[in-house]
Amino acid sequence: MEAVLKNRVIVKRIKQKQKKEAKSESHLNYDDQKGWAFESGDSQSPINIEPAKTEAMKDTGKLELNYSDTVVDEVDNGHAVQVDDTGSAVINGRSFELTQFHFHAKSEHTVDGKHYPIEVHFVNQAQDGRLAVVGVFFKEGAENPGFQTVLDNIKKGEKVEVSSKIDVAKMLPTNLSYYHYLGSLTTPPLSENVEWYVMKNPVEVSKAQIEAFEKYYDANNRDTQPLNDRKVLEHQE
Repeated sequence: MEAVLKNRVIVKRIKQKQKKEAKSESHLNYDDQKGWAFESGDSQSPINIEPAKTEAMKDTGKLELNYSDTVVDEVDNGHAVQVDDTGSAVINGRSFELTQFHFHAKSEHTVDGKHYPIEVHFVNQAQDGRLAVVGVFFKEGAENPGFQTVLDNIKKGEKVEVSSKIDVAKMLPTNLSYYHYLGSLTTPPLSENVEWYVMKNPVEVSKAQIEAFEKYYDANNRDTQPLNDRKVLEHQE
């Protein structure tokens, strides 16, 4: 009987350890980014964008974004606020489906070394699994009704069903000029071959909205990575 009880205690401790490890993996430590799980490669994201060194895109590069205002749910997943959504994107004649969008503060990408207060990533996936992420910078200005609904729905550490519509278009610039390069996911496993489309024109949100978001996240941005031999293209709408 004593041996059985001892085994139960051991099993219980193993399960507690596994649960603790799973929890730590889901809550990224942005203060120890060198310790993140990393596949391999030298085409990582985010990067610092230097507009003076970009090349004009030869393709037409047309971008059409048709994202739904009726979202699925919203979750504070421990390292970002994520909104699961649907919709479509046509990028340079290729079709993608929106899966979700999430927020980083401060911005992950920089422009001439400058961070913006917040950056939102719209994650799109093609039928063959190819990922295309549309990044939008938020800057301080007028209150943004779309972002306000996101803020109103946040429940720390929880997933919530969203009953109200989110005006997603308010979180996209009217002019869809962008910078384009090939990079990676910005969270583990940091997989590469991700297409990035970083909008040149930022969207305004209020100072109060920035401060409200920073109560949840104010440093969930990955450090910028070396550009190496990659080119950054520029599309002007």
